[in-house]
Amino acid sequence: MDFSLTEDQRAIADMAESLFSDICTDERLIKFDESGETTMEELWQTCLETGLHGLYIPESAGGSALGMTDLMVVLEAQGRALGQVPLWRHQIAATALVEFGAGKLLPLAESAASGEVLLTLSQADETRSHGIELQAQESAGGLILNGRVEAVPEAARAKAALVLAQTPQGVVPVVLDLASKGISRIDGKLTQGESVSDLILEQVEVAASHVLPAAATQWLEVRSIAALASLQLGVSQQQLRRTVEYITERRQFDRQIGSFQAVQMAMADCQIAVETLRSTLWQLCYRLDAGLPAPSEALATAWLACEAGHEIGHKAQHVHGGFGVDLTYPMHRFLYWSRALSIGLGGSKATLERLGDWLATNDKLGWKYDLDENQTL
Repeated sequence: MDFSLTEDQRAIADMAESLFSDICTDERLIKFDESGETTMEELWQTCLETGLHGLYIPESAGGSALGMTDLMVVLEAQGRALGQVPLWRHQIAATALVEFGAGKLLPLAESAASGEVLLTLSQADETRSHGIELQAQESAGGLILNGRVEAVPEAARAKAALVLAQTPQGVVPVVLDLASKGISRIDGKLTQGESVSDLILEQVEVAASHVLPAAATQWLEVRSIAALASLQLGVSQQQLRRTVEYITERRQFDRQIGSFQAVQMAMADCQIAVETLRSTLWQLCYRLDAGLPAPSEALATAWLACEAGHEIGHKAQHVHGGFGVDLTYPMHRFLYWSRALSIGLGGSKATLERLGDWLATNDKLGWKYDLDENQTL
């Protein structure tokens, strides 16, 4: 079996690596932090010019119609550089409009593919501890929404957001025009600098054409997990690389601290976590591109991404000593990002519980059951 990237995928990966590394230098990241901005506008405009914002969007809407693996290599590069741009939510939301909108939402997806508007999404945590806070009642023309959606990324700039709503028939994704009457925002910023807003909805009317089928919920979740895990892989790779460089140069007791056995074992554990996440993520992206069900693979990837982010983040901070918490030194940003990504993935404990529930109720796992369409999260 050949697990290597294709020539086109390597070209995309090289272009993304060059783009992000050129713009997201340590000096520019410091200036970005000091500016108080939440999006790197120069980087975002470059993504629009190069088409990175539309890789995953179907060709029918004006996108490149590439696969999850192609998007994965771009998000890895973004994670390594800590590029603050809304790449993955924008194009996954646009693709969902094409896949599940029955043609009625195609104009909005086309505007997203052209870069004319920004789309976002908020995947609410459906674990038993949270539930859905946005309630929907049926009306003659669609739904009436009341409630709250917390921490929607880029809601202050986006034209529309995909959010989950609780209807009498179950949870469904809803395309929410963020300029609609009855929506108020409480804007904020996450620790790693990303813009978020709590949306408060009071009697917000949504047309039936903007309500996606329940099947879109799982479709969105597994792809959101793949995207967040790709970012986590990039963040962890660069975090580990910089830590190895540091312990090679740093000397204590007239020795490189990288020669200490405890430090070597810690770095070896971190490398194992990176490679475990990489192999699981690649399998998930392969299955998504091949149209295969991937419920357990998505949950396993999410858990490994949370675990890798925690282990590598904290060991890197520990090995760096005081430099790890110095805000003028770059390492603290990687910890902020890894923590934020873990929260976005649902957290290690809750994700492992969901995976355990899935395994307890599904006895079909492995390649020979790939054609079983009844596997659900």
